[in-house]
Amino acid sequence: MPKVFSMDDEEVAMKAAERRERQSSNKALDDGDSDIGFCGWLLVGLSLLLMVVTLPISIWMCIKIVKEYERAIIFRLGRLLRGGAKGPGLFFILPCTDSFINVDMRTITFDIPPQEVLTKDSVTVSVDGVVYYRVQNATLAVANITNADAATRLLAQTTLRNVLGTKNLAEILSDREEIAHSMQSTLDDATDDWGIKVERVEIKDVKLPLQLQRAMAAEAEATREARAKVIAAEGEMNASRALKEASLVIAESPSALQLRYLQTLNTIAAEKNSTIIFPLPLEMMQAFMKR
Repeated sequence: MPKVFSMDDEEVAMKAAERRERQSSNKALDDGDSDIGFCGWLLVGLSLLLMVVTLPISIWMCIKIVKEYERAIIFRLGRLLRGGAKGPGLFFILPCTDSFINVDMRTITFDIPPQEVLTKDSVTVSVDGVVYYRVQNATLAVANITNADAATRLLAQTTLRNVLGTKNLAEILSDREEIAHSMQSTLDDATDDWGIKVERVEIKDVKLPLQLQRAMAAEAEATREARAKVIAAEGEMNASRALKEASLVIAESPSALQLRYLQTLNTIAAEKNSTIIFPLPLEMMQAFMKR
């Protein structure tokens, strides 16, 4: 019977193939100048002889210095020199056969240009960010890619668009830390073969279209007005309940109503009003109406 492979088996096989390829690449880099051939060693010997003959002048051409935050990648006859990156401090090269490239190991920052992204719920937003990265392996950064800085910048833009395309607008506005962490993990895995370590990714600003801003402002205002009306209605209901309880208490004692009248008159008189209203009992008016 034919074998059936699942998606997990395919992913495992792909990762194993990538691992073997990476190991073979690293082995080739570690071999360095061990396979330069007879002609290569002959040229190296002539270079040494030339250096000895021209001493002490040639010593100034052979000794190089790299700073604390730099590493030097030496090529001998076009092949990487065994031992990896050199530095910091002094190192020695042969004239005519050796060349070197300085690599800065400090943390580098760059801004991701604003990217027009269509979110999962079909809303167009403009998002920008900032990326912090450094060279972790100088040999891989020189041997495996032409321009690690430019490649990291382009990959950051693409990753930002891909990650935001799977989120809706509410998630983009509220889950910036999660989006930044997802971008950092994706970039770090992608740039591992280039000797790059992505230390941090931050989302700087999310710009919405003007019409969408107006619609969201109108929605928020309507929500606040509805909430205010609900709160006012709840206050009226509580006040009506309190008035009902107060009326029941006053109904049990007729003298309490007269005391309430006097308290109201005292309050009105304290405000120095020119007009004072005297409440009359309804029973008195009914007596006059009967006559």
